[in-house]
Amino acid sequence: MSRFSYKASESQRGRWLLGLVLTLVAALALVASGCGGDDDDGTSADTTATGAASDTGGGGCDKSIWVLLPDSATSPRWESDDRPYLDQAFTEAGVEHTIVNAEGDAATQQSQAEQAINDGAGVIILASIDTGSGGTIIDMAKEAGVQVIEYDRFNTGSSGGAAYVSFDNVKVGATMAEVLEPIIDELPGTPQVVMLNGGEEDNNAFLFRDGYAATVEAKVDAGDWALVADQFVPGWGANGEGQQIMEQILTDANNKVDAVFAANDNLATQAINALDAAGVGPVPLSGQDATAAGLQQIILGQQTMTVYKPIQAEADVAAKAALALCAGEDPTTIDSEFEFTSIGIQAEDGKPTDTPTGEGIVPYLAETPVGVTVDNIMDTVVADDFVTIEEICTGDTADTDFCKENG
Repeated sequence: MSRFSYKASESQRGRWLLGLVLTLVAALALVASGCGGDDDDGTSADTTATGAASDTGGGGCDKSIWVLLPDSATSPRWESDDRPYLDQAFTEAGVEHTIVNAEGDAATQQSQAEQAINDGAGVIILASIDTGSGGTIIDMAKEAGVQVIEYDRFNTGSSGGAAYVSFDNVKVGATMAEVLEPIIDELPGTPQVVMLNGGEEDNNAFLFRDGYAATVEAKVDAGDWALVADQFVPGWGANGEGQQIMEQILTDANNKVDAVFAANDNLATQAINALDAAGVGPVPLSGQDATAAGLQQIILGQQTMTVYKPIQAEADVAAKAALALCAGEDPTTIDSEFEFTSIGIQAEDGKPTDTPTGEGIVPYLAETPVGVTVDNIMDTVVADDFVTIEEICTGDTADTDFCKENG
């Protein structure tokens, strides 16, 4: 973007030139103000139009990039983290972009994808609502010559996007097991363990489960633990289904539940509600997303750990991959200040592979997750400004020793 300076003289010509410059600036401001506005479908959107791309990576991208977010209910991250990080990345790159949220409605997300295609988008970053509708969007976009990055959620059984950007999701589940395993092993008798998984409509739920189930099943086969229940929760418990399922598990087990692998913090909260109502616990309990609520539950001793996935890293890699694709470049060759590995994932069954190439394989740019307990909250999520101590230390949490020492 060019930068102009003007030194006024005392002459009439100088005053005339100043007036001309101010008139041009005002006209440009009016044009820019006409580029914003809500989408025709009434959904939340941010649209930023700029001129020439800056030197931060958008020089070869002359089309717009659209980001389709899934909802606000399953996790606060989509609006509080993903949206601003992606918006910042594309704004700094000088690339026209639009960010919309379908608020859990698959038909709305498909309509948004159609709007992106009609708008001439070069790349769509898709965090799908479910694999079926996500696969439809991928096929529709590819037919129109639009590249798709599958973001955070992989669409198993589809023809596959140009790249998949997420964390090493098997490692996410394995991190839960790494923290909980020694704690469960110290429990008396044969610990009764529950796996409270995410929604079956999300391939990540299976990958997370693969990560912790490897430990759970090995312990059960050895006779060290007993598996009470292995349940998937529709929609990741967006409507409270996780609590209902956990209540039924407790009823069927006569309240004999000693540990719970909950696939994210929202499900951990619902498990805590069910356990409290039954007079059980606290028990060793996992979570994911490092939400403020999850961190508060950890400080209060209700939840053992959460998995921190630095969303800034995921968004940065996704934005750079989108810019590369838009410029006709290989997304696996991008550079990022955040650590990631280029592996692959099979479009048909959503299983990771060692290499990003091959028949039916989608390049998978995978970031590394971090386990968080009460012992390293300050060194991880707070140190990274992912959450502030003020956001955590509210309500009952404010009276804890942790908050008194760190607040």
